[in-house]
Amino acid sequence: MPMPHGETARDTQDPDKAMHTIPVRPANGRKCAVTIGNFDGVHRGHQLLVGTTLRFSSKLGLDSVVVTFSPHPRALFSGRHMPPLADLQTRRRLLGELGVEFLVELNFTREIAALSPEQFYLGYLAPLGMEVLVVGYDFCLGKGRSGDYTALCKLGEKYGFTVHQVPPLLYEGAPISSTRIRKTIEEGDMVAARHMLGRPHTLQGLVIHGEGRGSGLGFPTANLEPAEVLLPPDGVYATRVVHRGKAYAAVTNVGFKPTFDGKSRTIESFLLDCDINLYAERVEVQFLQRLREEKRFASPADLVAQIDRDVAEGRHINHDYALSLSSGKQ
Repeated sequence: MPMPHGETARDTQDPDKAMHTIPVRPANGRKCAVTIGNFDGVHRGHQLLVGTTLRFSSKLGLDSVVVTFSPHPRALFSGRHMPPLADLQTRRRLLGELGVEFLVELNFTREIAALSPEQFYLGYLAPLGMEVLVVGYDFCLGKGRSGDYTALCKLGEKYGFTVHQVPPLLYEGAPISSTRIRKTIEEGDMVAARHMLGRPHTLQGLVIHGEGRGSGLGFPTANLEPAEVLLPPDGVYATRVVHRGKAYAAVTNVGFKPTFDGKSRTIESFLLDCDINLYAERVEVQFLQRLREEKRFASPADLVAQIDRDVAEGRHINHDYALSLSSGKQ
């Protein structure tokens, strides 16, 4: 049975993120506290799991380890393409910012899925020196989801580790989950997604050349070629564009630009009150709120008038969001 393996969580393309590196855990003979899951999005529920694991780690003098899977198990079994809520580098960075010491990334395969909970423990968790396992309220491990909390506790009694179950974290009366967040993003409800993620939903990637049509209308845009992440529905959004640690208020259009018979989906951000050339730079687009759906206008002049209204609303939303950040309330 294969031994656990991981990758160094390093973004070699962005030196600003080097401080958030999560190394592969060495064979140091120390015991550890582990939490395990897909951690797609590293949302507030995941943050609670990690925080609980870190508290056990600190209290008992253990290393903290996150074991995560890619791709998502649901994608493997359904055969459906499931873009993640956050790209791999972003997930690594977010886990590092939470204080995770070590990260083990497993390639989720049908062979791993076929393992019993005991087989998975012996092959992947026991070699880590696991003393504490922290799981979510609905977590199940192993073939047929047979390793529920009760089964894992029995396994812990046999092999000498304890299991701690974290209750669900609620938002508007229902548990926060990746599935629920995915649904809100697909519906364009970026405010609900932001509250459940604990931050705005984001896209990261390179700024590429566009058609230059925005400049011709008086609204020059940065065109993003994003890493593969779940896209919100076509429309216009109040956003923030983050470049080298500095955030700029923006309005972003996702879609096909029907007024100009666009043939391919684009992601174009107009930075408000700022003139900066971002071509070939890596940026992050943070989605704060959906302003409207994308639609065809009778003329470029009508489009410009609507963009003026979008900009005014986007500026107001960005102002309110900046105030919420300064007060510690997102």
